Amino acid sequence: MNLRILLPFQIFADVSGVLRIIAQTREGSFGLLPHRRDCVATLAPGILIYEAAPGREQYAAVDEGVLVKTGADVLVSVRRAIGGTDLSQLRQAVEHRFLAVDTQESSSRAVMAKLEAGFLHRLAAFQHG
Repeated sequence: MNLRILLPFQIFADVSGVLRIIAQTREGSFGLLPHRRDCVATLAPGILIYEAAPGREQYAAVDEGVLVKTGADVLVSVRRAIGGTDLSQLRQAVEHRFLAVDTQESSSRAVMAKLEAGFLHRLAAFQHG
């Protein structure tokens, strides 16, 4: 398989000859082999594992994103990714960098929703008054 991991402004990885891929979704992990049917999956923040040579696994901590498999091509599009060989460090990166940012973004979205609701309420009152 040919694996490409894309970030918003660059290609993080472009690897050919990949034997298998293990990715994480909100429902759990799943694996891809070369002859698996084409598919699309929403990825959760986690560790993407791929084997480019027999017995040599590569790891990438990835943020949420999308995985698309068409034929021999697997495209992974995520907001952020970190490569490495130490699984414990990568798992910590996922927990501290990706999941913490998601919590901050959720809080920001909640504040923005309150501001928008207040604005719309005042606008409606102004139009009726």
